[in-house]
Amino acid sequence: MSFKKKIKNYIRVLKITKKPNKKEFWGSAKITALGIAIIGFIGFLIYIIATMIQNI
Repeated sequence: MSFKKKIKNYIRVLKITKKPNKKEFWGSAKITALGIAIIGFIGFLIYIIATMIQNI
C-alpha cells in the first residue's frame, strides 16, 4: 500500500468516527476498570498462594 493511499485511508476512518457521548464513555470506563480490578485480584491471589507455598 502506498503512502498516499494510507493517508487517504486514515482520513476516511477519522471522518466516520465520532466522539462518544457521556453514557458510552462511562460504560467503556466501567468495563475497563472492572477488567483492571479482575486482573489485579488474580495477581493478588497468585501472590498469596505463592507466599503460602513458600512457608510450607
